[in-house]
Amino acid sequence: GAATDIAAQPDDREPQFERRNDGSSARGERRARPPRGMVAPSTGYTEAQSPQRRRDAQADRRQERRVDRREDRRGNGGFGSQQVREAAQAIRRDQEAQREARRQDRENRQSSNRAGPSTYDNGQRDLRGRRDAYRDQRGTYRDNRRDGDRTDRQGSYRDQRDAYRAGRRDGYRTDQRGDYRNQQRAYRDGRRDAYRAGQRARYHDGRRWHDYRVWDRSDWRRHSRYDWYRYRSTNRNLFSIGRYYAPYRNYRYSRIGIGFYLDQQLFGSRYWINDPWRYRLPEVYGPYRWVRYYDDVLLVDVYNGEVVDVIYDFFW
Repeated sequence: GAATDIAAQPDDREPQFERRNDGSSARGERRARPPRGMVAPSTGYTEAQSPQRRRDAQADRRQERRVDRREDRRGNGGFGSQQVREAAQAIRRDQEAQREARRQDRENRQSSNRAGPSTYDNGQRDLRGRRDAYRDQRGTYRDNRRDGDRTDRQGSYRDQRDAYRAGRRDGYRTDQRGDYRNQQRAYRDGRRDAYRAGQRARYHDGRRWHDYRVWDRSDWRRHSRYDWYRYRSTNRNLFSIGRYYAPYRNYRYSRIGIGFYLDQQLFGSRYWINDPWRYRLPEVYGPYRWVRYYDDVLLVDVYNGEVVDVIYDFFW
């Protein structure tokens, strides 16, 4: 009886929200719940006294809420309503229209490509053409530059070779011309001297006249003024005149005696001793010339190349 009186007394707490049977809920309308530990009017038990009944009551309330939600869906157009189906159909129609538009656009592009190249393709083709032309020009420039360098190098080499050959030829001709002129001059001098002296050309050694046709090989050696051996011992550097260069390739020294006839190249003007007194040798006359042959000194008749006198090991 006490529990009933307490439950019947009005509750001062704010009532809980209560869902209506039609599916709508109103703020401010709350379902009245009994205080904790009190007996609910519909069940007649306390929550603290029976946990099993409390769980059953919670299950019943969950079932009621599921029923309420089902009724709400039916009344407000749920997932299976006509409005939802119409909305889904409208979405599908929009998707089909978009797919059709994309397909039509693709077909238009393909047909335009078959009909003729597009502006983009023309631009790409022009760009490739300019790039190829630039590459061709660059390759042509490189080829021309390389060919020009080769031509310049070849031309320089040929010019140097021709200049070297021309120099050798000119030098050889000059030597030949000089030798020929010297021989001519010596021949003319000898003929003139012989003609003037009545076929008896002579030379004067400071004391008397001598016939050049008969060269006395021992007479000049008896004079102290021509003592070249003693003079060489005090002037050794003067007799060291360097290496001898033969006029022929692979030519070797051979000992030459009096009466031997030399080839013309061996007694050319380049081998003449133009100042015999420098080495204390007697002066020569007519066709005779002192000629260096390796380290020897030969007195040669330049008319016929005959060796008239010889001094071995004259130079160092």
